[in-house]
Amino acid sequence: MRCTMERFFIKDKNFYKTFFSLMIVVALQNLVAYSVNMLDNMMLGSYSQNALSGAATVNQIFFVVNQLAITIGNALIVMCSQYWGKGDTGTIKKLTGIALSFSFFATILIFVICAVFPEQVLSLFTTSPDIIAEGRDYLGILKWTFVLFLISNLLISMLRSVETVRISFIISVVSLIVNGGINYTLIFGHFGFPEMGIRGAAIGTLAARSLEFLIVLIYIIKIDKKVQLFRGGTFWKIFLRRRNAENRKLWGDFVKVASPVIFSGLVWAVSVPMQTAILGHLSSDAIAANSVATTFFQYLKVIVVAISSASSVVIGKAIGEGERGKVRAAGRTLSVIDISIGVVLAGLLFILRIPLLSTYNLTEEATILADHLIMIMSIVMIGMSYQMPVSVGVIQGGGDTKFSMYMNLISTWGIVMPLSFLAAFVWKVPVEWVVVAVQSDQIFKCIPVFLRFRSYKWIRKLT
Repeated sequence: MRCTMERFFIKDKNFYKTFFSLMIVVALQNLVAYSVNMLDNMMLGSYSQNALSGAATVNQIFFVVNQLAITIGNALIVMCSQYWGKGDTGTIKKLTGIALSFSFFATILIFVICAVFPEQVLSLFTTSPDIIAEGRDYLGILKWTFVLFLISNLLISMLRSVETVRISFIISVVSLIVNGGINYTLIFGHFGFPEMGIRGAAIGTLAARSLEFLIVLIYIIKIDKKVQLFRGGTFWKIFLRRRNAENRKLWGDFVKVASPVIFSGLVWAVSVPMQTAILGHLSSDAIAANSVATTFFQYLKVIVVAISSASSVVIGKAIGEGERGKVRAAGRTLSVIDISIGVVLAGLLFILRIPLLSTYNLTEEATILADHLIMIMSIVMIGMSYQMPVSVGVIQGGGDTKFSMYMNLISTWGIVMPLSFLAAFVWKVPVEWVVVAVQSDQIFKCIPVFLRFRSYKWIRKLT
């Protein structure tokens, strides 16, 4: 890697233009995608509580598919961004084929399990026969979206690695409109259509996912000029596992990079429902307050996730270009941007908490508790806005995929989970302190992340 005159911060205007363009579009996409889920919940909630619960149960299964797509997509971005920095689109084609074939069989396995043992799978999350019955109807249709969702998201990840992001926002908007329209029509039986309840919601999701897949496929085939994925036969050779020494090495490199990312994602994915379960065993006021506070927090979190994704692309590209000084300066610049945005988001969450809470019909105790939890979340937002983009975006995007795996494993299962359990069930501290325990890793992970970042040992050329 070349050494150049090193500035403390990046001065190149194109760097900032690229980063903020990526961040804004990805944030808008994530916001719209989150709104799709919220729309489903609102519509099913107004139709039937059992229908809402059935869909929520199935969403626990879809969460696994979603995490698979996200983690493999992140690994794909890490590698493809560096090859994009080199201008090597041929290898990007091969890596995309590897990512798709790597994850295709895992998704098929989930599909088969859901098709053969639907009730057994659903019974892992609930014992209610009515909810299982609703969930079975929902899963019977939704399982057909798994492969479509996976392929679409991996193709979008490939496009994001070469700085093509607007198409993903367009896809999300179209998905929101189609899903919402079909939900309204089929759930409640409007415009002369039959009232289908939860099956109507599933059909809406299937239609939206199918349209997402078609749009991204047409874009890649007809419009994309950067990668031209399906031209030249390179993609099909690697997808069909055409064996030669070069392809075997590329497979090995991808597995080496992807495995820690996938494991880290699974560690986190398993902990989320367990943390929710801990809070779910507290009072009804606590559950309601946490639900409200988490909803506000999640809407702002999409910006943090977008920062991470954009950081991964620009850092990977800088490494691919081969200028170590530029990579270090880019990392420092992004760190300052991260903490600055975090302070702004925390301020917004704190200032807007009162007017937002006034829109909810909660008990007085739940309202006070929600107010306290949002104040806690404001502080958490600052820590998360630093540690997540730096660890996932900069460090992982720089090629060091093992650091985040080790850190999440230790912090989640060595500290947060035991501490949260003890706080809730042994020490029986107030709800606010239980939430502090659950979210504490967002603060203390800042220290190892900062130390790892300042070592610059995360800069690894994968190409």
